[in-house]
Amino acid sequence: MRDLVAGIRYLGKGQRWVAQHGRWWGFGLIPALIALVLYAGVLTALALWSGDIAAWATPFADGWGEPWQGLLRGVFVALLFAGGLTLSVLTFTAVTLLIGDPFYESLSRAVEESEGYCPPDPDRPLWQEIWIALRDSVHVLLRAAGFGILLFVLGFVPFLGQTVIPAIGFCVSGFFLAVELTSVAMQRREVPVRERLRLLRGRKGLAVGFGTPVVLLFLIPFVAVVLMPGAVAGATLLVRDLAPDGTEPPAPDEGAAAAGPDPAAPYGQTAAGAPYGQHGAGAPGQQPGAQGGFGPAPAPFPPSQGQSQAPRYPHPPSGPGSSAGRPPAGW
Repeated sequence: MRDLVAGIRYLGKGQRWVAQHGRWWGFGLIPALIALVLYAGVLTALALWSGDIAAWATPFADGWGEPWQGLLRGVFVALLFAGGLTLSVLTFTAVTLLIGDPFYESLSRAVEESEGYCPPDPDRPLWQEIWIALRDSVHVLLRAAGFGILLFVLGFVPFLGQTVIPAIGFCVSGFFLAVELTSVAMQRREVPVRERLRLLRGRKGLAVGFGTPVVLLFLIPFVAVVLMPGAVAGATLLVRDLAPDGTEPPAPDEGAAAAGPDPAAPYGQTAAGAPYGQHGAGAPGQQPGAQGGFGPAPAPFPPSQGQSQAPRYPHPPSGPGSSAGRPPAGW
């Protein structure tokens, strides 16, 4: 139950974020408007031709009398349109994300930067990003279609088909819609679609709590267009909780300090300038933090400039009274 409430809150946080950043809200409306025009045409055609489709799909009822023939085909038309509407809700998000990949990528990046840190984008060309998004969407939609067919068949069960099955259908649709909406931030973290499904299955309440209200709101005409930017923003915030890797800047590289002596460094110092005789972890033959080690050999001692090259201790003069042959005092 806690995850269910948290999912609903993420949806509210996303809508609040775009309300506070109106420019990004308007920017995110563009691909949703394009997708809305496409889907409006498809659903209108389905509504006009649903009666003919029902007659074609139920030829065995041609000889039935009234009211049974009309009742059967009326239920078929209702289920067909409900299935088409549910499928349009799922595919609307996928198609909108596909059309607006550059738009929503920028929106998601702005959300993450406002939260403190945004992981760097994968170094891939745009066409490859679109291909990966298309491939992942097809993978998710095939899974959703399998559940949709099962729920469609169960819809003919008396009482359950009109009460329990629609509620389950909305939850299933919400789960897969959450998978689609989180794809933008997940792809930035290079999380594959199978791993994405596994993460959301582990937090079903979070995914259903976020996605199911979106499904219900998307059933209202034109609401999907208005809420789509906020849904992407909320999904980005959800990903920062679900897959926290990449939400903090990387720590400074400690490899240089652990590399041991550097031939170019001053005598007896490591590459990171550690004190003489100390090495970080990873120095050859040393345990982490071990003491000792001399570094490279020092350069030859340079001769003093401007002085003769005579020995520092010259031989004493020879002759009478000299101390030649005797060791100096103190030896």
